[in-house]
Amino acid sequence: MFHRIVLAAAFTFTTTFALAHGTGQHVLGTVTAIDSSHVEVKTPKGAIVSVNLTRDTRFKEKGNPKSKEQPVVGDRVVIEATKDNKTLTATEVHFSAGKRQAAPAAPTAGAPTASSAP
Repeated sequence: MFHRIVLAAAFTFTTTFALAHGTGQHVLGTVTAIDSSHVEVKTPKGAIVSVNLTRDTRFKEKGNPKSKEQPVVGDRVVIEATKDNKTLTATEVHFSAGKRQAAPAAPTAGAPTASSAP
């Protein structure tokens, strides 16, 4: 009987700790600006949110989680951050490539251009 009480107590406390991990903030949206110290994200509601980056911030690209690359403007992100006063600091940045426009193709040799047309 004593063993069942101990097991029940252990499961109760384990479940409580597992549910309590969600104290951080999440920022979801599209990168509008990024540099080595911060990233600006446009949320689905149109707000621009600035999140600080540190050397401890981890970046995880969709499909390539071990990549050392950082997101670029236009990428979709989900940022896990801590909030200190009114400042958000990223702990982890998950991102995937956004819709990027293809660069215009260079003219091929011998093809007529606007300046060489008769």
